Amino acid sequence: MLRRVSKIFFVVVGGGLGYQFGRDIFELFNTLLNFGNIPGQQYVGAVLGAIVFYLLANWLVEYIVAAVNWGEETLLKLPIVDVMFGAMGLISGLIIAFLLFLPISNIPIPVIGDLLPLVVSGLLGYLGFQVGFRKRDEIMAVFSIGRKDKTKKENSGIAANVEHKILDTSVIIDGRIADICRTGFIEGALVIPGFVLEELQHIADSSDVLKRNRGRRGLDILNKIQKELKVKVQIWEGDFEDVAEVDSKLIKLAKVLNGKVVTNDFNLNKVCELQGVPVLNINDLANAVKPVVLPGEELTVQVIKDGKEYGQGVAYLDDGTMIVVEGGRDYIGHDVDVLVTSVLQTSAGRMIFAKPKLLEKAL
Repeated sequence: MLRRVSKIFFVVVGGGLGYQFGRDIFELFNTLLNFGNIPGQQYVGAVLGAIVFYLLANWLVEYIVAAVNWGEETLLKLPIVDVMFGAMGLISGLIIAFLLFLPISNIPIPVIGDLLPLVVSGLLGYLGFQVGFRKRDEIMAVFSIGRKDKTKKENSGIAANVEHKILDTSVIIDGRIADICRTGFIEGALVIPGFVLEELQHIADSSDVLKRNRGRRGLDILNKIQKELKVKVQIWEGDFEDVAEVDSKLIKLAKVLNGKVVTNDFNLNKVCELQGVPVLNINDLANAVKPVVLPGEELTVQVIKDGKEYGQGVAYLDDGTMIVVEGGRDYIGHDVDVLVTSVLQTSAGRMIFAKPKLLEKAL
């Protein structure tokens, strides 16, 4: 059926073109060959055009049918929502092309003025379809946030005009976010995506005892924040089906909600920075509030183990900051007065280098 329709279409187009340009073509041949006037030139041109395009159709119809079948199968596999948003984007692109048609068609260059509107229409239509098809989740999320209906806001779990802090799985399991919320330093609303809750549930149901305990601890922390603390907690029920990784979904959600990702995952922190997404790292906060230790200060520490280099000893402050004591191996298990020589600050934490005060006096 499709092959027959394609052939009929080619014949009709060929006949129409032959009828339209038949007289001009015969006049051109008459000028070159001088065979005289032929009556009914337009009708003869229509017949010849139909025959030529019928022959072309026999050659091209297989390619056309294959292309149509491929497009049909592709559209049938797509979700109806994707097709609808793609069609909306296509219509938007064609409307923009229509608005640009008049100024482009007035370009004084004949060929460009005739062909450029067609090229612009095709390009904008394609771009509109791609934007509507690929950005449909973000478009839906933007419209859902912008609703003014209070009931729908409550159902979606996301309020507008509020700074959103999006929690990832690691920071929930860590638990320090609850203590930070208790101090009142967190403003806005905490957003807990549904896919993060699913990941927590999978961890809590794990056969591994350690993973199961971590997952249950994360769920307990969420219950504590939601019930005991005066922090607004919102559940985002949506999902990004075209994205598999949870970290990638968090970044995409942060872009949609114009919010900030709260994490203590070093790798997620770096990816957020690369993609321009604001990120709040709990470890960075912990390092920032640690007591400041400057070179030249004296500390009393207990050396507890060997260091990586020969003769080094390792001690720790009460907040967990590691102190590398040069020549401190001889003092393992003892308290010793040390003199701070340098402080190294990294994203993973703060490291202090020192040497025994007795050694300093001897030098």
